[in-house]
Amino acid sequence: MDATPTPGSMAALTRLAKVVYRRSNDVELGITLRQLVTLTYLRDHEGVPQQTLCGVMHMDASNLVLLLNDLERLGFVSRQRDPEDRRRHLVELTPPGRRAIAHAEHGLESVEDDVLGALSDKERETFHRLLTKALQGAVAAERADAEPAPTR
Repeated sequence: MDATPTPGSMAALTRLAKVVYRRSNDVELGITLRQLVTLTYLRDHEGVPQQTLCGVMHMDASNLVLLLNDLERLGFVSRQRDPEDRRRHLVELTPPGRRAIAHAEHGLESVEDDVLGALSDKERETFHRLLTKALQGAVAAERADAEPAPTR
């Protein structure tokens, strides 16, 4: 019997994420993981207000501006004034941004193969399905927590 203690699920997931982060170098992906996460969110949510992106990315406004400045300089995103509220900026993915995502996701496939090499194809499918389900539940719970309490 192995006497080595196993970490809890969240500790194991955090450690696995750190391994992925270490193995996902900017040269192989072409962009940083933070940039990739931002771009993929924008791919799935066109024309997002910059303030909404702050909450989604769990970043303060000044750090998000620095990230968006870099992405805009690279030609991967554009920011436009919201025609309905000129105080807000809408962030949109550009065609070069879509190509950057495709390149980075291709690079991540080799990282995934390396990191999840101990799992069978069926186990990988199950792992992905469970992670997706957990993430959807966590996002739904965050949204519910962010909703204002009903007034009487």
